[in-house]
Amino acid sequence: MASTVTDTPSKTSPAPSRPGYGRLLRTRGAWTFLLPGFAARQPFAMLTISIVLLVQHTTGSYGVAGAAAAVTGVSMAVFAPYGGRLADRFGQRAVLLPGVLVHTLSALTLTALALADAPLWALFAAAVPTGASVPQVGPMVRARWAAKLKDSPLMTTAAAFESVTDELTFVVGPLLATALCTAVDPAAGLVTEAALTLVGGLLFAAQRGTQPPALAGRHARVRHASALRAPGVRILIVVFLGIGSVFGGMQVSLAAFSESIGEPGLNGVLYGTFAAGNMLSGIACGAIAWRAAPQRRLVIGYTALVLAASGLWAAQSVLLLAGLGLLVGMCVAPALITGYTLVEGLVPAGTRTEAFTWLTGAVALGQAVAVTVAGQLEDRVGNGTGFLVPLGGTALALVILSARRSRLTAAPRSRTVARGVGHRTPVTVD
Repeated sequence: MASTVTDTPSKTSPAPSRPGYGRLLRTRGAWTFLLPGFAARQPFAMLTISIVLLVQHTTGSYGVAGAAAAVTGVSMAVFAPYGGRLADRFGQRAVLLPGVLVHTLSALTLTALALADAPLWALFAAAVPTGASVPQVGPMVRARWAAKLKDSPLMTTAAAFESVTDELTFVVGPLLATALCTAVDPAAGLVTEAALTLVGGLLFAAQRGTQPPALAGRHARVRHASALRAPGVRILIVVFLGIGSVFGGMQVSLAAFSESIGEPGLNGVLYGTFAAGNMLSGIACGAIAWRAAPQRRLVIGYTALVLAASGLWAAQSVLLLAGLGLLVGMCVAPALITGYTLVEGLVPAGTRTEAFTWLTGAVALGQAVAVTVAGQLEDRVGNGTGFLVPLGGTALALVILSARRSRLTAAPRSRTVARGVGHRTPVTVD
C-alpha cells in the first residue's frame, strides 16, 4: 500500500534540543564558508556610501550622487536574480570568479571617471556594470546553510545569524568608507571596496566543498521554474523593497544632516548606530524560541518598523537622531530574519540561491530608489525631508503585506521520491 512519509515528529520521540548559535556553529564544515563569506560580503556595505561621498565631493550635489548610486542599485537588483539562477545551475564558483573581476574593474573605472569630472552619462555607464557584477555572497552563504540544514529547526537560527553578520558589515562598512573618504581621499572608499571584493570573493570561491551541488549535468533535461513564480516570494520582494527604502533613505539623509551641522565625519557614527541596532536585535531574534507563526511575526515587526521610522524627519539633534536610528535598526532585523526564514519554505531546493538573490536585489532596488528620492528632497527642500522616504516606503509595503499575508504560507512538505529536481509531480514511497 502506498503512503507518503511526513515530517511530523512522533509524540513519543524525544523533543529536539533547543536551537541556538552554539549548536549552529558546530555544524560540520560551517566555518570553512563563514569566515571567507564574511570577508567577501564586507565591501557590499561600503559601495553605496562610497559612491555617494565621492560623487557628492566631485559634483557638489547629493541629488547627482544619489542618482549615480541608484543606477548601481537598480543594476544590481535587475541582474542579481539571474546570477543566483546561474549559481544554482552551474555552481557558485563558476559565477563568482568572473563576477569579482568584472566588479573590480568597473568600480575602479567609475572612480577614475568621477575624479576626472566626467559627464553624468559616463558615470551612469560605469555604474551599470559595477552594480550588475556585485557578488551575491550573502545569498550564497544562506544557500549553503539551507543545503546543510535542510528542514532543521536551526534554519531560523541560521537566518538570524546571517542577518547579524550582514548588520555587522553594515556597522563596519559605512564607518570604514566614511573614514577613508573624509580622512584619506574621497576616492579611497570605492578603491578599497574594489580591492576587498577581489580578495574576499576569490577566497570564498575557493571553498568548493561546501557549495550546494550544481544542477547542470545532473538534471540537464529538467526545466526549472523561476523562484519568482511562487506568490509568497513576490510578497516578500515588496517587503524587502520597503526595507531597502530604509537603508537608502538613512544613508543620504544622515550624510546630509551631518554636513548641515558641519560634522561630516559623524555620518559613519550615526549610520553605524542604526546598523548596531539592527545587529543587536538580530542576535536576540536568533536566541529566542519563537512560538508565534512567522507570518504573524512579520506583520507585527513591520508595523513596529513603520512606527519607528515615522519620527525620523522631526529629529533635530544628534542624540535624538541617534536614538531613533537605533530604534529603527532594531525593527529592521526581525523583518529581514523572518522574511529569509519564510522564503526557504516557499521554493524548491534547486532555486534557493535565486530566491535569496531576489530578496537581496529587492533591498538594493528599494535602496536605489530611496537614495535618489531622498537626495532630491535634501537638495531641494532640506531640513531632514529625506527621512520621509523610509516612512513612505515601509508604510506602502505594510499595506500590501497585510492584504496578501496569506500568500506567505508554505504548502505542507512531504518526503517524497521525485522524478527530478523541480518536477512538480511527487511519487509516494511504498
